Amino acid sequence: MIVVTGATGNVGRPLVEALAAAGEEVVAVSRREAGELPAGVTHRRGDLADTDGLKGLFEGAEAVYLLVPGLGDELRPREIVAAAVARGVRRIVLQSSQLAGTRPESVSHGPLRAFEAAVRESVPEWTVLRPGGFASNAFFWAEQVRATRTVAAPFADVALPLVDPADIAEVAAAALRGPAHTGRTYVLTGPVGVTPREQVRALAEAMGVPVGFATLGADEARERLVRFLPEEAVDGMLSVMGDPREEERRVSPDVERVLGRAPRPFSAWAERHADAFA
Repeated sequence: MIVVTGATGNVGRPLVEALAAAGEEVVAVSRREAGELPAGVTHRRGDLADTDGLKGLFEGAEAVYLLVPGLGDELRPREIVAAAVARGVRRIVLQSSQLAGTRPESVSHGPLRAFEAAVRESVPEWTVLRPGGFASNAFFWAEQVRATRTVAAPFADVALPLVDPADIAEVAAAALRGPAHTGRTYVLTGPVGVTPREQVRALAEAMGVPVGFATLGADEARERLVRFLPEEAVDGMLSVMGDPREEERRVSPDVERVLGRAPRPFSAWAERHADAFA
């Protein structure tokens, strides 16, 4: 049986669907109600911050997809991993971040590095996924697009190889279903760098309507983002968006290595989610 934490998110939901479609016994864990789930999938409501309830979340599991909410700074990595191992979990696939590798000095990603260490040191079979920027971060623009048919964003022409969460889910499913990916750390990106201006163009094409673009100053972007995200996360995000390091610009081969196909481009994500912006 496979437990998927964060099961209602951009990665968790397609992961649950992929595992269920493959005939796996799946338990979807989330802090809130999960809504409609595939037939045969069980839901457990729980929080990784609730150390007293951890063992119940992992009961009966052989494998776990571990997705850390937020920055993970309120969590205890070793207690969480130990609770899983105590319930017989042999395989953990951890969703970390590319920044855990490219920016080891980053305070905001310290908790993820601690989770990586705990998983590597405690579980017989582990895989670490380090995705880059998510294509789904474009959801932050949905309200703007719906209201004004315009996106205001910083760093208009800085390109990053954004990864489709559906690709992360497929890689995770492969790693959870067998030992072939044990001991691997995969960096997950899209197939090509795409700028914010190009993302908006792809959204407009997917919607079939014009969408304008206005360049936003970095300070103003920060003011907007801290309404929704912790300041440390915002500062790290803007640093990568505005001044990416060479490794963060580079397209990784790992999605194709695992799945045997090229990763999906941002335009494919935009086509699937155009209704959210209409």
